[in-house]
Amino acid sequence: MIPRWRTVNITRTERAGRILLGLAAIVGVVFLTSAASVVAVVLFALLVLAGADLAGTGALGHCALYQKLGFVPPSLRRPRSCAR
Repeated sequence: MIPRWRTVNITRTERAGRILLGLAAIVGVVFLTSAASVVAVVLFALLVLAGADLAGTGALGHCALYQKLGFVPPSLRRPRSCAR
């Protein structure tokens, strides 16, 4: 039996988008390293964390928030059996 956290609940298109946006957020911080204030440093750290989360969920294909909400994209739903 596969653990619930290993099930794929993100479509391929969304996975690719998450990976691209996540990496862009992480790389974008590298260009903004001239932070002068504490607020800017905190915002940069949050941007890196958000980027890492997006890249990680995209790479794994599993979103814990989707699981908690019970959301499954229509293209990943299994057709219901017509057993009577």
